[in-house]
Amino acid sequence: MDKETQVESIREMIEEILEPEPVYFLVDLKIKPIHNVKVFLDGDSGITIEKCVQVNRKLYKKLEEAAFFPAGDFSLEVSSAGLDEPLKSMRQYKKNIGRSVEVQLLDGTQKEGVLTGVNEEGIVLEVATGKTSNGKMQSKKREISLYTFLFNNIKSTKIQIVF
Repeated sequence: MDKETQVESIREMIEEILEPEPVYFLVDLKIKPIHNVKVFLDGDSGITIEKCVQVNRKLYKKLEEAAFFPAGDFSLEVSSAGLDEPLKSMRQYKKNIGRSVEVQLLDGTQKEGVLTGVNEEGIVLEVATGKTSNGKMQSKKREISLYTFLFNNIKSTKIQIVF
């Protein structure tokens, strides 16, 4: 069985496992060399370690039964997508509306701002500019600009942690 077929079959297994709880969804699936299967999940309100463990156990059993890998020689990692991973699905973008993000464009430029909108074509980013004083924006010099970026021009979008 080729890698693409394996990935699609495993994707279907994961969707079947998650089906009873539609608040959870698959973000990404990778099969690394030496049969290391990596699954990244998320939820509309996040996902717990316990949920990842449950999915891991169910998926491991399904993979063993399907015998995709010679002599059951594989490893499986199921985890949350994590804040350091770029957003990949429309569902992830929608759940992160209102959060600070960094958008890396295909032409190498980047913008940081607040994700304010998402549709099938792209995203809307609110960017505040102006002088800062003691780390805070001065309101009289502050300007808000809205930028629209099409998905086909975006290389990656990552959540920015704001303290």
